[in-house]
Amino acid sequence: MNDDNFFAPPAFKPDEALTQLKRVLRDIRPLSERNNQYSLQGQVVLGLSLTGAVLQARLAKRPASSPDWELRDCKNSAEVRALQDEIKRRVARWTDETL
Repeated sequence: MNDDNFFAPPAFKPDEALTQLKRVLRDIRPLSERNNQYSLQGQVVLGLSLTGAVLQARLAKRPASSPDWELRDCKNSAEVRALQDEIKRRVARWTDETL
């Protein structure tokens, strides 16, 4: 029996990661989703897409009609969790700024 891969993480499945990320984003109330794009108060702040084995995200640095985008490629579950945490931080900051 080969124990070398005993602690190896499961293979990354970007389609399943996208579905899971969408579930989490649904719980963030200020965001609204349409065609894998998420808006905050009518301004698009996040776009998600799949390219091969990579989940790609375009995350706005701040809400604007023509935002400056930060591109992130998620190739494993840890990167998806980091993206999820960053989205939550930014949405919290953006909603606090508008109050």
